[in-house]
Amino acid sequence: MSLHVTWDQYHRLIEQLALKVHESDFRFNQIICIARGGLRVGDVLSRIFESPLAILSTHSYASGGGTIRGELVIAEHMTMTSPRLGERVLLVDDMVDSGHTLAKVVKTLPERFPNVTAMKTAVLWWKACSVYEPDFHVDYLPDNPWIHQPFEVYDNLRPGGLRERLGMEH
Repeated sequence: MSLHVTWDQYHRLIEQLALKVHESDFRFNQIICIARGGLRVGDVLSRIFESPLAILSTHSYASGGGTIRGELVIAEHMTMTSPRLGERVLLVDDMVDSGHTLAKVVKTLPERFPNVTAMKTAVLWWKACSVYEPDFHVDYLPDNPWIHQPFEVYDNLRPGGLRERLGMEH
């Protein structure tokens, strides 16, 4: 089973997530997005809430052609524009699938940044197979579908294919 998401649907989900966070009692002064999936979500939330955005990269080295999850690596440093990370953090990603990434980041962040006093997590999709339950989500997916996001077209598009995609002559 799979779920196909358009750009309009994707942006509406982000807006719904923003509203859920806004209507909660959680007040934060920092948004951290997990790259790459959380980049677009974090960018929009940062604009809506007028809150600084920090970017944390993670990578899971998979084996077996990507079918076996390997060790999760969390980048040593975050990219941020403020000189110091805020102490009340909204941690965002696009989805919580297995949940291992979000769980490890939630555990690791306060160890690396002791000034963090409060943290909540927000995602668009929460899959039933996850070992981690996010604080905020828009859609709960009990059947764990593969989600085809609108930007996946760029996963296989290379510079040489742009003219054809854009319908341009040489």
